[in-house]
Amino acid sequence: MATVGLLARTVGMTQIFDDADNVIPVTILRAGPCIITKIVDYKFHSVIQLGFEQVEPKHIKKPNLGVFHKSGLPAFRVLKEFRVDSTDNLNVGDKLDVSSFELGAKINVVGKTVGKGYSGLQKRHNFTRGPMSHGSKNHKGPGSIGQGSTPARVFPGKKMSGRLGNSFATIKNLDVMALNQDNNLLVIKGSVQGKPGSLIKVIQN
Repeated sequence: MATVGLLARTVGMTQIFDDADNVIPVTILRAGPCIITKIVDYKFHSVIQLGFEQVEPKHIKKPNLGVFHKSGLPAFRVLKEFRVDSTDNLNVGDKLDVSSFELGAKINVVGKTVGKGYSGLQKRHNFTRGPMSHGSKNHKGPGSIGQGSTPARVFPGKKMSGRLGNSFATIKNLDVMALNQDNNLLVIKGSVQGKPGSLIKVIQN
């Protein structure tokens, strides 16, 4: 069965050593096991829904339990969709785990970045500050944000202060360094977005 992706939780970071005693920073993910809960075929592509982290039905809202009752599957805390090219070898109820990945494979990870709250221009957009002496009254101010009476408005997309982080981001081409099928652990090279415990989508290239 082809690898379509997995849902995972970030465990943390550590380091390993290669054969030449070089230090390699790695991130440990607790990936799967995931269960296929739904398959939908569209005109040009197909979508599968994966369930992750099985829980008791009392922890799921009653309207959402219909999805699991209809397919005869247990309740899951997380449901996410993955786009696939074909569903020929996939069936509802199939189990996916880290055994479908290979050492050295390239993967993409999708998740939410760490939220940093309301941030100013220097931190959010790397603006340069103003002079700090000689009577300057513009140290960290935004300066002019638009024209005068023409066009008498601020153009959409203007870089200004606001919320920083807490947005979806994709990190591509990370290497799989190790697998542990007994504990459902996936060790990948480098760092991923989010804090320990964050939900991550792992997609093989």
